[in-house]
Amino acid sequence: MKYIKAFILFWYDFIVGDSMTLAIGVVVCLLVAAGLRRETGSVAPEIALPAIVVATLVLSLRR
Repeated sequence: MKYIKAFILFWYDFIVGDSMTLAIGVVVCLLVAAGLRRETGSVAPEIALPAIVVATLVLSLRR
């Protein structure tokens, strides 16, 4: 059982690391890109992704 707990804690530390804001921002960024690609089928994700990344970094640095 301790191996399972260690495995889960490793992945939590690896993904979240020091900033939960950045981890959530990555998930939101990927979901928005997938949704835009599915709905529009155009280059909308390539335009929206840099804006989302910059907003996530600004939110992360504000604290």
